[in-house]
Amino acid sequence: MADGMTITIDDRTISAQPGQTVLEAAQAAGIYIPRLCHREGLTPGGACRVCVVLVNGRPQSACTLPVTPGMVVENDSPRMHEHRKRIIEMLFVEGNHFCMFCEKSGNCELQALAYRFGIAAPRYPYQFPRRSVDASHPDIFIDHNRCVLCARCIRASRDLDGKNVFQFVGRGVHKRVGVNARARLVDTDADVSDAAVEACPVGAILKKRVGYAVPVGMRLYDHAPIGADIEAEAKA
Repeated sequence: MADGMTITIDDRTISAQPGQTVLEAAQAAGIYIPRLCHREGLTPGGACRVCVVLVNGRPQSACTLPVTPGMVVENDSPRMHEHRKRIIEMLFVEGNHFCMFCEKSGNCELQALAYRFGIAAPRYPYQFPRRSVDASHPDIFIDHNRCVLCARCIRASRDLDGKNVFQFVGRGVHKRVGVNARARLVDTDADVSDAAVEACPVGAILKKRVGYAVPVGMRLYDHAPIGADIEAEAKA
């Protein structure tokens, strides 16, 4: 690779290309960096902090940081494992995630990350916030109880659908995903075919009338942990 460079991730030297982020370079080399707000095809957001790595000893968001020649990245280590585990636990207690009743169970990236990190129950107290559900749209509903504020729906609506259906409203603990109407999703131009609907990593935005269509045992993360597809590339 004439214009390439090398970087080191967990004592492994890999090739990288100018313009790649640390996450992209790692993924191309078959190294999985856990993530939640990142999704291919969307502008990197750096919102969830699950992909934070240590770069030359300093914490950086792997999904937004461009590679530079010779950088040294710490990704898969006990301290990074503990850092991510705490973030995932906090995401669970800050919302109302009842996996046993959720239509996204087995296909949920947050749930899959918890399994990968061996989280049976968060160590922090649950906050049990009072959040609303918008079921006004004939084909889509939003359950704010499960939203992790990853902004994937916002970026997908803007970048892929060419719309502006979703946006953040409020600040601090009152921050939530709002819609470009006074209150209801039905009053927007959202469509069930929108990429924004598919972009949600959890059960916050779901299609109606398709819940539980895929039986337990056949869902996305029922047989292999999240990231296994990326890691398989390194062994191929």
